[in-house]
Amino acid sequence: MPVKHTASKDHIILEKDQISIFDYNKDKFEEKDTGSLSDCIQYKNTPSVTWVNIDRVPPADFLKKLGLGFELHPIILEDIENLNQRPKVEFMDDYIYTSVKMLNPDPKTKKIQSEQVSIITAPKFVLTFQEGIKGDTFEPVRELIRKSHTRIRTLDTDYLLYELIDSIVNKYFSVLETFGERIETLENEVVKTPNPKTLKSIHTLKRDILHVRKSVWPLREVVSMLERSETMLIKKNTRIYFRDIYERLIQIIDSLETYRDILSGLLDVYLSSINNRLNSVMKILTIITTIFMPLSFLTGLYGMNFVYMPGLHSIWGFPIMLGAMSSVFIVMMIFFNKKKWL
Repeated sequence: MPVKHTASKDHIILEKDQISIFDYNKDKFEEKDTGSLSDCIQYKNTPSVTWVNIDRVPPADFLKKLGLGFELHPIILEDIENLNQRPKVEFMDDYIYTSVKMLNPDPKTKKIQSEQVSIITAPKFVLTFQEGIKGDTFEPVRELIRKSHTRIRTLDTDYLLYELIDSIVNKYFSVLETFGERIETLENEVVKTPNPKTLKSIHTLKRDILHVRKSVWPLREVVSMLERSETMLIKKNTRIYFRDIYERLIQIIDSLETYRDILSGLLDVYLSSINNRLNSVMKILTIITTIFMPLSFLTGLYGMNFVYMPGLHSIWGFPIMLGAMSSVFIVMMIFFNKKKWL
């Protein structure tokens, strides 16, 4: 990631499109792409709402300067740099720190891509930090801000926080749809053509579901804390929106549990199908062995080295033996068919 340093201690430059700034109220709207730290800090004290989104977590020196400019605690800066932490929320004196997991299903491979999103919510500005993985769920929020006379343009940063988390949760439902499609495919494979690849796909999907569950479960607690918190940053009329997110997260968790149960059932069906196929093969082999047992007895009997054996020197001996063996075969096939063993 290219970073430029200039003479000014605050003027650190990232890539030009790495930072997007939205500054708005009900009457005006400004959108700006930049890579300059000073461009970000100048919006700190504006009377309107400012949303600064940094795509790809910046280097430590940039983050440190940004923290000084927006008066962020060093512990919060460490949390922003740590990309492997659970979703959580921290209530500071002047702002709220929220960490959530953004999930994106790859449309081709169906694999679930995960990235951490850190959100700083203050009275007049919101900072978001993304890992920079391809696929961004915040575009619907940007579209709402660009339109005049929308609810988000008339409300404060707490409602912007709600919209950001809501857009992330909406993407979770896309992930659930992907899981549903994969389960439907596996159901057909398990019944029609079970094979080791099917078993691997079942275990892979179970692992993906567990991964999503680990992201959703703590987020439920985060949203619950935002709804029940006593902080003045979240107004009373906004808490009902967080309650709606909470209820949808419960729905997602229930769906994940249902999918886990379905996969456990599919695993049982797979093992049963494999056992049935094995039993079918063993049945055929057993029938073949049973048919050849009397035939082997007859050929073994007349293969003994005795001089005097009935029909041994008769010109009809061999045809009679073949006829007897054929009769045994036909009788056994009729018997097996009558017993419905074939």
